[in-house]
Amino acid sequence: MLLMVLTFAFVLVLTLAVLLLLTRPTAADRAIEGRVAGIQATAAQEVYLGDGVPEFLKRTKLSEIDWLDNLLKRWNLAHKIELLIAQAESSWSVPMVLAGSAVSAAFGFTVSYLWLPDLAVCVVLGILFSFLPFFVLQIKRARRIRRFNLGLPDAADLICRALRAGHSLSAAIEIVGQEAPEPVRTEFREVYRQQNFGLPHRDALLQLARRVPSADLQFVVTAMLVQKETGGNLVDILDRTVAVIRDRIRIQGEVRIYTAQGRLTGAILALLPIIMFFLINMADHGYTKVLVEDPLGRKLIYAGLTLMIVGGIIIRKIVNVKV
Repeated sequence: MLLMVLTFAFVLVLTLAVLLLLTRPTAADRAIEGRVAGIQATAAQEVYLGDGVPEFLKRTKLSEIDWLDNLLKRWNLAHKIELLIAQAESSWSVPMVLAGSAVSAAFGFTVSYLWLPDLAVCVVLGILFSFLPFFVLQIKRARRIRRFNLGLPDAADLICRALRAGHSLSAAIEIVGQEAPEPVRTEFREVYRQQNFGLPHRDALLQLARRVPSADLQFVVTAMLVQKETGGNLVDILDRTVAVIRDRIRIQGEVRIYTAQGRLTGAILALLPIIMFFLINMADHGYTKVLVEDPLGRKLIYAGLTLMIVGGIIIRKIVNVKV
């Protein structure tokens, strides 16, 4: 009896040992487990892109200097600057933008201090010059979004054709990431890459909508998310959405044509006094001396510049027709 019990225990232990040996995790499995453990360990520090969309496995360094990187990560403005740089598809970094802003502010203050005796005006000009890098990034972002909007209807048509051919939505997004023009190709390739890494389809599309602040893209993303949650024919939905987007692009082009005269008039009215001031000063060096050196003349210059800025803003509001 004892021999039978010992034999059974030996066979049981041997069987368990063989099972453990055959089912032990491989090196790839251990790497995956370590990565999942890292995600769980940093769950409390999860970075959000806004609107409840988590940034999946993306920990970018704001600076190569560790202490500066830790300092910038605690600063909310640094993350907004990082998002602006990504939207503008610029090679700049957050420290470069901040350093450029500081240099621009110092340059504006120094130059104005050499020409103007009023310290308050020099400080204001220095503050205005500090926004120069952000203004450049805003221009680059606007141009990139304009190119994206022009290529988005063709990309949506490509998705529709891929779906009609029997491809899945993920495969259709992959095709857009390979065949669409830039910058549409880069953004949809990022969506497909995130889905391959395990990010849910909804979150990947919401991150796309935040990376590219385009009203046309919002239509497409909303249509795809609504169809996924409520059902329906995605091809028909995208066809109708693309038709609306193309009508918006056409109307926007017509509006720009009709408002071209107003925009040109605003630019001429804003630049003409400044150009005439320098031309007259070049023709007769002492002609503008009284206006610049006299306190009343400087007040008139400040008042004129203020009114010109206000007028430019009003003209921009008039010609900037929302479609």
